[in-house]
Amino acid sequence: MTRTMYEKIISRNLIVGTDETPDRLYVDLHLVHDLSPQAFSALRSKGRTVRRPDLTLATADHGVSTQRRGLLGPTVSTEEQPQIRALRENCEEFGVPLFGLGSKSQGIVHVISPELGLTLPGMVVACGDSHTPSHGALGALGLGIGTSDIEHVLATQCVVLPNLKTMRVRLIGRLAEGISAKDLALGLVAYFRASDARGHVIEFQGEALKQLSVEGRLTLCNLSAEMGARAALIAPDDVTIDYVVGRRFAPKGLALEQALDYWLTLASDTDASFDTEVEFDVSSLSPTVTWGTTPAMSVSVNGVVPRPDETTAPADTIRALKYMGLEGGEAMSDLEVDVVFIGSCANGRLEDLRAAAAVLKGRRIASRVRGLVVPGSQLVKLAAEQEGLDEIFIESGFEWREPGCSMCLGMNDDVLNSGERCAATSNRNFEGRQGPGGRTHLVSPAVAAATAIVGHFTDPKMLP
Repeated sequence: MTRTMYEKIISRNLIVGTDETPDRLYVDLHLVHDLSPQAFSALRSKGRTVRRPDLTLATADHGVSTQRRGLLGPTVSTEEQPQIRALRENCEEFGVPLFGLGSKSQGIVHVISPELGLTLPGMVVACGDSHTPSHGALGALGLGIGTSDIEHVLATQCVVLPNLKTMRVRLIGRLAEGISAKDLALGLVAYFRASDARGHVIEFQGEALKQLSVEGRLTLCNLSAEMGARAALIAPDDVTIDYVVGRRFAPKGLALEQALDYWLTLASDTDASFDTEVEFDVSSLSPTVTWGTTPAMSVSVNGVVPRPDETTAPADTIRALKYMGLEGGEAMSDLEVDVVFIGSCANGRLEDLRAAAAVLKGRRIASRVRGLVVPGSQLVKLAAEQEGLDEIFIESGFEWREPGCSMCLGMNDDVLNSGERCAATSNRNFEGRQGPGGRTHLVSPAVAAATAIVGHFTDPKMLP
């Protein structure tokens, strides 16, 4: 019997399930952050404990302040103090390991788990965050779950998963020079229109994947959530193994040898059957920027904002243009920005910071632009500082911040003022996500850096 990668993973973790009933899967790793207090409260009210605290890990990320943190802790707003305190108290009470403020391993949940070697091929990873599909970059089934599901996983170490369909996305051709994983991901989101992959687990295949590091694959799988997918997978290969081996929590010795034998069996069988087959030519992609209020509303950075009658959903376009302060027909390169944000679980890794710093080195950002660089984790921050990237950012005029989700979703003190336009390397540009009235355009780290320098959206190759 031939099987897809998804079918191989769930068969290993399946507890019960039929064609007519949802699957119940054993969870290999449960990730928790500071937006999960209700789940712990529900456990407490029912007198339950955390079944496998050794398979549970918590970190503070969404609500933390990214301002410089002193000996007494960070400068935090009154809104976020209860969240961080509740996470710490819940973890202490229920025996859950916590990488909180002050920890050398603290950071965005989808950044720290791969970099610490906690996320491994073949795992089922659950987290109360919609961008958990990120972990598919390492061949793990990453499932974003809701509050009631978080409680269920904490109490039982199991997750209820509806019957999902499978989709193979073949990436045809090669990425042109200077085209990043973010440009690829935004191109795919536009192709899928944030709904066509709904109810599916995507498996990415194709030669183009060989051009992507694990960091790039994490970006691609991260934005699969914006394609409507429930999860995304990339089969482990030499790139995956080179990334995982030697990391803090990765298997070692005999355990590693046994793991490697298993990991290399995970790829879908050559004649496996998928519910949906898609081919996507990557060769014509260009540096991309969103113009509207969903990640699917994007054009080339050298392109033009569409008019309502040029789109398949004129009413949605009219609403998006109104919110973004646009009419349609504007050249993207004419749009000035007020803020540039580099960070998030989509683009806050060391490779992303290197890409931005390479553009910024020896240059200054426009005087009207406020720039923020927020590393995805303390380990990313330390590595960047050891390479001198922080000095490049600071000398160019950017603010060098502490790790956290930051301006990606504005649940902290990093927010836009109403009407401010921002070039952001995050993954969502919904109305008000970075602050009420804030206007967010999604870009790659290199485009973000080039845009900061000239003050308007710019292809890095066009810089003098």
